[in-house]
Parts: sequence; structure tokens; C-alpha cells
Amino acid sequence: MVMDGEKLELPAGMQGEVEPPAAGLDEVRARHEANRLAWNEGAAFYTERWAKTLDFLRHGGSSLHPIERAHLGDLRSWCHTAVHLQCASGEDTLSLWNEGAARVVGIDISDVHIANARRLGAALGAPAVWYRCDVLDAPAELDGQADLVYTGQGALCWIHDLERWAAVVHRLLKPGGRFHVLDDHPVTYLFDMDAETLVATGADYFRHAEASRGWPASYIGDLGRPAGEHARKHERLWSIAAVFQALRGTGLTIEHLGEHPDPYWPTFPHLRPELAARIPMTFSLLARRPLGGGD
Repeated sequence: MVMDGEKLELPAGMQGEVEPPAAGLDEVRARHEANRLAWNEGAAFYTERWAKTLDFLRHGGSSLHPIERAHLGDLRSWCHTAVHLQCASGEDTLSLWNEGAARVVGIDISDVHIANARRLGAALGAPAVWYRCDVLDAPAELDGQADLVYTGQGALCWIHDLERWAAVVHRLLKPGGRFHVLDDHPVTYLFDMDAETLVATGADYFRHAEASRGWPASYIGDLGRPAGEHARKHERLWSIAAVFQALRGTGLTIEHLGEHPDPYWPTFPHLRPELAARIPMTFSLLARRPLGGGD
């Protein structure tokens, strides 16, 4: 068993350790702020591919996963305003527009991500608004505006207060509005992502939190410098039950909960396919704010 404070085996080139879950709002805020600095560095990867992303979107491309598309259906028929929490540099947000949302709103804590997103939206002439803030501080002017609150594809692990996050989801939704997430299944934290077989990490499914420097080679990579020179960032494993209960606790109605073998990124780039098929790579959840408001 890996104990708090011990070194954690992270992907090659990364340096990290297990840490206790954030205790109190001040520590939550501090970890989110550290993540802002780390993502300002990591967003350089998105800046470098900005022109390619613009071309992709300009030609009608969409980065929505097939699972997301199947659950959300034709956005043109029901989604006027989509709010994307943790929108990164805006590709997924503007994909919602390409998929039929009449208006999109992106919120992200990273200054560099939001700068990239604003450039993308302006270049496309998209009806898009962008906010640089912690998602826990989503502007009150957006309350009750969203037909869809969308998040995922690597988002929840950066949140360190799930109840406050779920409360934001609830207040942004219109009565009858929908929430959707497709994200890494928490069981993926339990196995070494660089191994060819299913090798246990010893992570605690119910309490795991970690601090690290650097990025997986299958994602952002080293950005041309050693991992030890990268900003320190903080992640949190949230169990399926924790996500479900946090959203349900706000009054949202859970309409779908799924576990899938389908990844959205190469989570285990070296794992033999027959072994990868034995564990869930992602989970999805669709919820709705009741027409009465759910309060």
C-alpha cells in the first residue's frame, strides 16, 4: 500500500508523490491556483497547434467523442447556450458550436488557454464568450442560462472540491437543462499507465490525491525541459459514487451512468489490447435539472 507522503510511481519523465486530499477551502484554492500555473505552462502545447485547430474547426470538425454525440443528440434541436467548464483552449467548446449549439461559453482557470480560446473564437466569428476563472467562481451572470453544461475529457481530476463544483453545475443550468460528462474512469489510476500488463500502482481508490511535475509523453510531453523544472500540479481521484452523489445532492436527476472500454486519449499506450479491454477506460454521466428547479 502506498502511504501519504511516499513517492508514487508516475509515468516516465514525471516526478510526483501522494498527498492527503485537500482539507478545507483554503487548501482547495491553493491547489487550484497551483494548477493554473502548471496549465499556463502545459497550454504551450495547445498554442503550438493553434493554427491546425483553427483549420480543423473552420472545416466543420468536431472533437466530441462518439459517446458524447450519442448521448447529446442533435444540439440544433434543443441547445441554445452550452457552458463548457474547464474548456482548455476552446477546441471542444467550439466543437459544440459546430455540432449545433447556438451560443457557447467557455470557462477555464488558465490564462494561456483562455487567450488561445479567444483567438480561436474570434478567427471563426463564433458566438462565443470566454471567462478566465476557477470554475468554482463561474460568474453569477451565467446562472440559469445553460441548456447544456458540458465537461470532461480530462477535467475532473483537477477539481479538489466536488460538492462546490456540483453546486456550480446546478446553478448554471436552466430548469430542464442537461449536464454531461465523459471522463477518465477512476479505476485507471489503479494501474501503471506505462506498463504492458496490468500493474497495480497501490493508489487508494477512495482518497487518492497526488502532486507531480511534468506531463505524460503520450499527451503534452516534456516541453523541452526536465520534469523537475515544471510547475507543481495537483490531481484528485474521484470515485464514480462521489461524482454521482455530488450531482444528485444538488437536486439534479441522473438519467444515465455508463462505464466504457473506449478511451478518449491513449491512457495506456503500451498495454496489450486484450488486457485493455478488461477494464473501463472512461465513464459517462447525463443529468438534468428538474423543471421545478430541483431545489
